[in-house]
Amino acid sequence: MSSQEEILSDGRFSRITRDPRFWEMPEKERKVKIDKRFRAMFHDKKFKLKYTVDKRGRPVNYTSTENLRKFYALSESDSDLSESDSKEHTEKKKKKKKDKLKGQTDS
Repeated sequence: MSSQEEILSDGRFSRITRDPRFWEMPEKERKVKIDKRFRAMFHDKKFKLKYTVDKRGRPVNYTSTENLRKFYALSESDSDLSESDSKEHTEKKKKKKKDKLKGQTDS
């Protein structure tokens, strides 16, 4: 850790700390935002590949969906819409159950 501090304190490399090209990208901006049309790619079998070896021939055990989650994120507006859609869907189910219960008690 001290060697890194020495490098940053060196006059030749002092601009690295001020130059935005060398700043680490924030987590929110790192992932590509996709909308709800492409939401299926996270769980669809067509997009899922199982890897047994990496590019150097070493054995690994992971799937391509892990990479998709690493590089892509649902956009904020669409995730809000999907949450509201799911709430509406659960409310409709509750109403249907209540209607069925009322119909059974009336009979």
